Amino acid sequence: MAPRSSKNSKAASSRKRTGSANKNSARSAKPRPKSKKRTLKKKKSTAKIRVILSLGIFLMVSLIAFGYYLGQNGKSTFSQTTVHSTSSQKVHYRKNTSGVFSKVKAKRPPVKKTAAGPKKEKQQGMAQSKNKAALAYRTKKPKLVIIIDDVSNAKQLKHIRALGFPVTPSIFPPSKLSMQSYKLARGLQHYMIHLPMESGSKQFNTQLKTLKISFSKKQMEKRIKEIRSLFPTARYINNHTGSVFTGDYKAMHTLYGLMKKEGFLFIDSRTTASSKVRKIAHEYGDAYVARDIFMDNIQTVPSIHQQLKKAVKIAKKKGYAIAIGHPHKATMRALASAGNLFKDVELVYIDQIYKNP
Repeated sequence: MAPRSSKNSKAASSRKRTGSANKNSARSAKPRPKSKKRTLKKKKSTAKIRVILSLGIFLMVSLIAFGYYLGQNGKSTFSQTTVHSTSSQKVHYRKNTSGVFSKVKAKRPPVKKTAAGPKKEKQQGMAQSKNKAALAYRTKKPKLVIIIDDVSNAKQLKHIRALGFPVTPSIFPPSKLSMQSYKLARGLQHYMIHLPMESGSKQFNTQLKTLKISFSKKQMEKRIKEIRSLFPTARYINNHTGSVFTGDYKAMHTLYGLMKKEGFLFIDSRTTASSKVRKIAHEYGDAYVARDIFMDNIQTVPSIHQQLKKAVKIAKKKGYAIAIGHPHKATMRALASAGNLFKDVELVYIDQIYKNP
């Protein structure tokens, strides 16, 4: 009987262990849903904290930026100054307590002196306020300027004046053609100087005292001062040939400044498409004035009339035009018989397209 009871007791104890193990396993299995809920809650709370922190940082940065803005623009609670800048000047406006803006003169910073050199010369030219070349206000009728180059003797000048309408003679300085040509300008109110300048042709470069790009500034200055002494009342110069010289920025810039210093304005004959005169004139603050049409490359009356018609069309389009010819017989005949071609334009001298100096 004893052995059976021990077996039973062992079986009972094993049942208890199994039951307790089952209970433990059941208990351990039940809390799993609780851990998922806790994880979700933690994630939600973490997300909320991140959102709150982000908002807080954004607000702090905004407040700092707003404070800096107030510090820069709120120096006075009663007035505010704004500045509108352009390439050449600054215009100030002041806002008063009523909210109305009024102009205030801007204080210009002191100009610092710099060492001499090409940059200084360029700045001085651009800074000149006197002797500015500006086009005149355009009238209701377009203006046409006719220039006759290569004038060197009294006979040529007589033919030009006999036309009976405004034609501007451009007179050669003394040369082999006439050493007394400068005397033609005496008593003339409207005329120009036809200045020989270096071209790509050796034949043309042999003319007396032709300006060349190899000249130093002193050589150019000497020549321009000589021109001024020969033509004391002249104001306008255009180039005879000069395709090489006007196409060289450095040489032309130097000459342009020297001409302005002596009171001359330069009219570009445009003997080359690579002329640098437009750029230089604008750097000096001047209007760029240049030839629009050569009248007599073909020396026949019909051809010259055709060129004059083109000049009239250009004048109608932009307000004025410049036609250049030479003292050829065909040119004089064509101009004398071209009266009807000029009915839609006003014929003027070169100085009449500029504002009064």
